[in-house]
Amino acid sequence: MLEAIALLAFVMALAAFLGGRRTAERLDREIESLKAELARLGRESTEQGSPDIESVRTEADVAKAAEPEAMADGPWARARQDAHTVADETRGAAESLDEEAAPPAVPSAAAARTESLESRIGGRWPVWVGGLALALGGYFLVQYSIDAGLLSPTVRLTLAALFGVALGAAGEVIRRRAVPAVADRFRNAMIPGVLTAAGAVTLFGVVYAAYGIYGFIGTAAAFILLAVISLATVGLSLLHGQAFAGLGLLASLLTPLFVSSGEPRPWVLFGFLAAAWLATLAASRLRRWSVVPTLANAGLGLWGLAYVALATPFEAPPVTFALLVMIAGVALIWPGLGERDAEPSGAPAAGAWERLFKPPRLAISISAAIVAAVLALLFISPTVDAQRFPVTEFVVVVAALAAAGSLRPNAVYGALLAAFGAIAGTWSLTALSGVLSYLDPSLADLPPEIVVPGHTAMLSAMILSALFVLFGALVLARRPAGNRPFVVLWAGLAAAVPNALLAMSFLMTGNFTFDLPHGLAAFAGGLFLLALVEWLYRRGTEAGEADVPGGLLALGSFGLLVIGLHAWTDGLVTTLAIAFLGAAYSFATRLRSWPVLPWVTVAGAVVVLARIAWEPTIVGPGSLGTVPVFNALLPGYGIPALLLVASAYFLRTLPDVRVRNLLQALASLFVLLTVAILVRHAMNRGVLDSSVPTLGEQAIYTLLAIGASGIFMTLDGRSPSPVFRYGGMALGVLSMLSVLAAHLVGLNPYFSGELLGSVPFFDLLLIGYLLPAIGYAGLARYARGRRPLPYVAALAVSGAVLAFAWASLSVRRFWQGQNVADWKGFLQGETYTYSVVWLVLGVLLLVVGSRMNAKSIRIASAVLVFIAVLKVFLVDMSNLEGFLRALSFIGLGAVLIGIGLFYQKILSGSAGNGAHRA
Repeated sequence: MLEAIALLAFVMALAAFLGGRRTAERLDREIESLKAELARLGRESTEQGSPDIESVRTEADVAKAAEPEAMADGPWARARQDAHTVADETRGAAESLDEEAAPPAVPSAAAARTESLESRIGGRWPVWVGGLALALGGYFLVQYSIDAGLLSPTVRLTLAALFGVALGAAGEVIRRRAVPAVADRFRNAMIPGVLTAAGAVTLFGVVYAAYGIYGFIGTAAAFILLAVISLATVGLSLLHGQAFAGLGLLASLLTPLFVSSGEPRPWVLFGFLAAAWLATLAASRLRRWSVVPTLANAGLGLWGLAYVALATPFEAPPVTFALLVMIAGVALIWPGLGERDAEPSGAPAAGAWERLFKPPRLAISISAAIVAAVLALLFISPTVDAQRFPVTEFVVVVAALAAAGSLRPNAVYGALLAAFGAIAGTWSLTALSGVLSYLDPSLADLPPEIVVPGHTAMLSAMILSALFVLFGALVLARRPAGNRPFVVLWAGLAAAVPNALLAMSFLMTGNFTFDLPHGLAAFAGGLFLLALVEWLYRRGTEAGEADVPGGLLALGSFGLLVIGLHAWTDGLVTTLAIAFLGAAYSFATRLRSWPVLPWVTVAGAVVVLARIAWEPTIVGPGSLGTVPVFNALLPGYGIPALLLVASAYFLRTLPDVRVRNLLQALASLFVLLTVAILVRHAMNRGVLDSSVPTLGEQAIYTLLAIGASGIFMTLDGRSPSPVFRYGGMALGVLSMLSVLAAHLVGLNPYFSGELLGSVPFFDLLLIGYLLPAIGYAGLARYARGRRPLPYVAALAVSGAVLAFAWASLSVRRFWQGQNVADWKGFLQGETYTYSVVWLVLGVLLLVVGSRMNAKSIRIASAVLVFIAVLKVFLVDMSNLEGFLRALSFIGLGAVLIGIGLFYQKILSGSAGNGAHRA
């Protein structure tokens, strides 16, 4: 009964449509008559002159008011009123459209706003529910006939097929005869599309029932019929919209699930999926859809993941073929050729970058790139089982993805994911080669069929490196107008990806003594990038346009040349070669005015520092030797330091202050590092380790810091530079901190028990305390007027503290010998001598402070005298006896009175001279 009712409803709907056809023909005739009337009125207005719009509207209003009431209700009156309304709306719409654009008619916003609830419910929901009811009606009709046993399976399937064809035919008839206004207003609920979709679903079900339920047709026939239906549905989507295309795509993706065979045929599976995907993309290109092709990418990716993960073993070539079809389609068909490559000239850089990373149809490009990159990496994963380890397929897919990313700016996401895939895949291949088994023991137990030979991983890395360099060169050669960010991005990829791939390949599979293949590949790539930079600047671009891509390529060339040097040299030769190579870029500024050249020298210095941090002995501890100064450390540290000094001097007039200051800082650092490492080697008898330095070694470092600070002050006076100014002050501050931490506490012989030496005065105290004190005093005097007052005062106080420490420890040496450790206690004569020496030292500081007019030294003198006073009253009174106690107090009193007289003389003589200097 339900099936009869559904069939009757369909017949009634068709009859109503055919009955309304006559009404549509009558409306067409009236419209033609209105067009003729409008044409006549236009000719009359042309002959009489073109009145302005306001006058025309006024005359029309007067004429309308003059008509009788009966005529106003007549058909021709209503037609004229509608004609004026249509003409006004047409004129307004034409003014709002672009001259070159001609999109299909869409309902206006006002119409959308005034659409009633009745229109929404009555115009859309019946269509959707009716289409579902028709599809269910066909299903229930077949089910009823099966349950009742009325018809044979052949007849039932035939009737169902005829029903599906009839639905499709009805949809086509209605589509051709429907009023255009209906399509405009109810474009998302069109009756033709719903009927055709119901017919397609019915036919799909018929074929599946004939194959899966009754067995009337074989696997091949069922697969072909289902494929034809799904592809036909995709083709009809050009007439019925994107939703209909989604139905065809879903049918295409479900076809392999419905039709299965005992023997897997991956070429047939992925060939069909590729064909269906291509048909969907072609339809999307014609109608400029973005949702359906994105879903098609996801569907193809899910099929690929399912096959690679579940098939044991799987065949990589069929999946690779489907991925290549997808990559080519996205790059060349849609959205590859569907978007403009060029941006408006003169667009700001920020807008260009925003347009690059936020183009239309973004989901299509990104989804395709993600699918390709993920499947390519899954090919070489040790967790899957392949018939043959698919290294070739991995390289082909990544290369195709990179090529697609180099063709169009809107496919640049493919290039980025290809770079990620190349780096991650090379890491995986080199790890599978077994060289990391000493880091991860589980890698040593890999099955033989997934162990990749080292030369295979190396060859893959070299091929991908060459391809990225080639694609970058092609992008620079084409240089799409207005897409500077695209060019810069590919210049960075062409520089970074080969460096990463070759570095990983060399570190994991190379021969560190001498590796000919890696060296050749690295040197060839580096020279090619240099030639590309030269060609880019010779091309005659606008000023500064080639600086960023040229700078990236130059840095990439330096990185490749460094890899080549590591492959062909070792030890000291490698360090010196990198230093000379970095300096060569600076001296090349005489030949080329590339802004990046000095920065490459900075990069070279950073690489040399990294090598020193990795191996401070340069040549290895066993080959260093014990001869002071004249060993491998002298050229290993000294030659790079001299080259940096020469580069900084050569570029002293460079306009770029940042790189000039950086070169000066690096040159200063290398010079100090060279002297410090030679001292360390000499003081430790040829052994470079992390042991705590002695007081003598630390004193040498302190003296070096004091001397370097003075040298920096001199250089800053001749050639002002923030590096010399703040670098010298930083060295001074660091040396003062080392005095507090090492000289006075950590390495103090009183606490450490270190022997001072057998010769008085010319002992450890001389180099550890007196010489640094003299150095700080001289540096403070030299810094007066050149450096801030607090810094100068700190230097002077540091010198005074060291002088106090030297005098005190010298007293203890006189009484205790060369071992002045604290456990030996104090003698009465020693205790008295401290008071005398401290008072004498305080007086000397007072004299020096007055002569130099230095207030900070006089304050230090006052502090020292105050300490002596406390010592006499607190220590000498309780520890000394007899004559020594009296003599201590008499001497203290005499000195204090003399200091008072001295201060009175100074203060009275300088009362009118103003403030004293620090």
